Amino acid sequence: MSPQTRLIKDVPLHISDSEVLDFMHRRLVDWRYFEAIRSLTEVPDQTISDWLNLSVKTLREYRKPGSALKENVKEHVLLLLALIKHGIDVMGSSKAFDRWLTAPNFFFDGRTPGSLLNTVSGIRFVNDRLIAMEHGDNV
Repeated sequence: MSPQTRLIKDVPLHISDSEVLDFMHRRLVDWRYFEAIRSLTEVPDQTISDWLNLSVKTLREYRKPGSALKENVKEHVLLLLALIKHGIDVMGSSKAFDRWLTAPNFFFDGRTPGSLLNTVSGIRFVNDRLIAMEHGDNV
């Protein structure tokens, strides 16, 4: 198993606040997590930087070896990675999940689910919709 595959596998589909805090305390959350997101989805750097409330330049600076992520960025990256894994699991493929994220949706007041991923609350809301879909809701 490659290091990136192991990293992705170690982040659960559903991650609680206490698990996020424990994960950040016990593991090095660094640029590899950005690469994990990129390996699971086809979104460009601009979209990932928008989700993380960073400039593309800052995102790329974080990718440099030895760069330390701020705590809020670590939290956001972990939650995004868990959401993406969950979305792929629910939708059946990364392409299907990417399409769902970028399509206007009635349940999001006509916005795209992806437009809400720049906040922790937005990530949780999108994840709640995925859970509803798992239980039969048409979201």
